[in-house]
Amino acid sequence: MSPNTSHLPELRRLLREAPPLIVTMMVLSIVCMNLLANKSIATGVSWLALDCGLLFSWMAFLSMDVLTKCFGPKATSQLSIVALGANLVVALMFFFASLVPGEWSASFVEGSEGVINAALDETFRGTWFIILGSSVAFVISAVSNNYLNAAIGQLISDDNGFGAFATRAYVSTFVGQFVDNLVFALLVSRTFFGWTPVQCVTCAITGALLELLFEVLFSPLGYRLTKGILAERASSRTA
Repeated sequence: MSPNTSHLPELRRLLREAPPLIVTMMVLSIVCMNLLANKSIATGVSWLALDCGLLFSWMAFLSMDVLTKCFGPKATSQLSIVALGANLVVALMFFFASLVPGEWSASFVEGSEGVINAALDETFRGTWFIILGSSVAFVISAVSNNYLNAAIGQLISDDNGFGAFATRAYVSTFVGQFVDNLVFALLVSRTFFGWTPVQCVTCAITGALLELLFEVLFSPLGYRLTKGILAERASSRTA
């Protein structure tokens, strides 16, 4: 039997075995966080720039933490790239939708129809450098998160309790989110919007801290999902 057919490749195995809920969470969160990144958050602080994408970014990283524990960092990184590909397809469909002649329902404001309609088209159309920058940043941060999560797990003697899961998730998520924010800031914000290096680093840190807060709040859910997946895989092996 040839090596290519002697065992199921990690990506195919993950796509077959990973619960649809986790895969859906990852794809949905990546699509939504890139769309909501178009809306900034008014912080009232000149050096702090945040966007509404952080409302969903925690979901992508929590999904990766669960999958890394259950399937390993390599397979999870491969699935992250698949999810990113799905996001790019959705972004392309949004682009085509923005070119379709017609009017958005929200644009029916007397005297402002044309301006609002054009603004909504631009929102869903996106900007090439933002999509490219966010894609590069996510790939780098996903790989960083997944392999760091696995490395921390190898250092923990009892890696099956909530404390171990939380340690892996919190550390890897903060580092991964920091990398994601910093790479995006350097590629996009500094290049196209004139941010200073201090602004890039400061916003990367503060953004990572806020995104970590969501991870802390929802980590019990991630732990329960992890236990369920591991138990189901164990029972399927003994069946």
